[in-house]
Amino acid sequence: MIRIVALLALFLAATSTRAAEVTIGRATEQNSLDPLFSDLGNDVSTAENMFESLIHFDSKLRIHPALATSWKLIDPLTWEIKLREGVKFHDGTPFTAADVAYSLKRARSVPNSPGPLSSFVRSVKETEIVDPHTIRIHTDTPVPLLMDLAGRIFIIPAALGPDVTSADFNAGKAMIGTGPYRFKAWLPGDRVVMDANPEYWDGKPEFSTVTLRFLSNPAARSAALLSASVDVIEQIPPSDIGIFQHREDVTLFSAVSTRLVYVAMDQGRDDSPFLTDKDGKPLAKNPLRDRRVRLAMSKMVNRAGIVDRVLAGAGEPAGQIVPEGMGGHDPSLKPKPFDLTEAHKLLAEAGYPDGFGLTIHGSNNRFPNDSQLMQAMGQMFTRGGLKVNGVEVMPYNVYAPSATQRKFSVFDFSYGTIGSSSLNGMTGVLATFDATAGTGSLNRARYSNKEFDAVLSRAAAEFDEAKRNQLLAEATRIAMDDGAIIPLYWQKLFWAARKGFVVDPDRGESTSLHFVHPAK
Repeated sequence: MIRIVALLALFLAATSTRAAEVTIGRATEQNSLDPLFSDLGNDVSTAENMFESLIHFDSKLRIHPALATSWKLIDPLTWEIKLREGVKFHDGTPFTAADVAYSLKRARSVPNSPGPLSSFVRSVKETEIVDPHTIRIHTDTPVPLLMDLAGRIFIIPAALGPDVTSADFNAGKAMIGTGPYRFKAWLPGDRVVMDANPEYWDGKPEFSTVTLRFLSNPAARSAALLSASVDVIEQIPPSDIGIFQHREDVTLFSAVSTRLVYVAMDQGRDDSPFLTDKDGKPLAKNPLRDRRVRLAMSKMVNRAGIVDRVLAGAGEPAGQIVPEGMGGHDPSLKPKPFDLTEAHKLLAEAGYPDGFGLTIHGSNNRFPNDSQLMQAMGQMFTRGGLKVNGVEVMPYNVYAPSATQRKFSVFDFSYGTIGSSSLNGMTGVLATFDATAGTGSLNRARYSNKEFDAVLSRAAAEFDEAKRNQLLAEATRIAMDDGAIIPLYWQKLFWAARKGFVVDPDRGESTSLHFVHPAK
């Protein structure tokens, strides 16, 4: 009897120790540990374990206070924000308004970012420190959704100074946040390790040690979960869902996300690098600058076929930036119909009756079946009368910076809206690129439409939510009618967890410790 009790105690102790640790199998490694480096999902999912912003979104994308406890509008150009007291950075220094002012300023210009945060702070004219826990943000124009924007900036200590670099974060010496976990180690290409912050303001973290393992191959992630070398995995391909169904030791979780997968077309220059005539010779004129060509390419895409055959149903065909239920969604905007006859007609009207040549580019580990998606796109464009010279895919941490540096002509990308409306996404992806104004920071194709910009600007300054959403819907109609991008689908995402762990499926797609918990 004594032996049985001893063995039981040993088992419970081992179980307790194991539950205090968690290893998450991630599909994509962060580009940088610098929390202000970019707004790309792989960067945010790592940073938000160690750094915090003024607000945070739950798995249903509802706003909650974080480092800010309340905020109010003083006048149309001034917001007053009350900050949480008693918060300490990982080095023991207190969090104050000076840290917020410093972080908002630094977010404007972090070099070499593949997803700049400048659009989030573009309207911030100046910050005013009222007292250590009160800050006022003065804006150039009225910004009704300020907390959706500036409120998302991760806060770092002002003591880091103006000369801190992304390299300092990557080396670990600048990794000082207020979050529930503290940085311990990064082995590039392999893992990030964190431990619990014992002085976290919101109580004891649920895990003592957290390891993020980067496993870009879906089969490797699945095998790691089944062998218990990881506890949670993300981005399960639809074809692998059956592996985890009906198992007692694994639970599946899913959510329809707000992430739009789309095709971007280079419209900002005539010397686009991967466009040719049918004989493979460079074109003197960029056909993608012609609206009729862009609409023709959109009509070559069989979105229902992509969802059914490439995604095995794990998606929803899209015809605009945000899905139903979000501000700015226009129910009249349906996905462009698959119509090769109309596509050929539009190409002929644009002066390309025999088409032209192109190479399409994409990632191979950013979202489920992204490599297969690009092969399917190549086949569809070929059937539509274009000459596809090549389909090239590469790891996302290589691909995203290259796309931002405008190295491609036709390429896939995605945007996951986090917030109450389409405003952030359209400001980043579709607004005319202006580094000074902070617009178009994610507009890698350099789409530009003055009518769209004007309506979007009015929406951004409208405090009445119903009117703002009407203007956003109008701006969406303008951009979609202009063939700004080719919307493909919104993703349905899958996670799997071993027994003892649960996932709160995040519509914003994060696989951070905000959404992974020990089973009760």
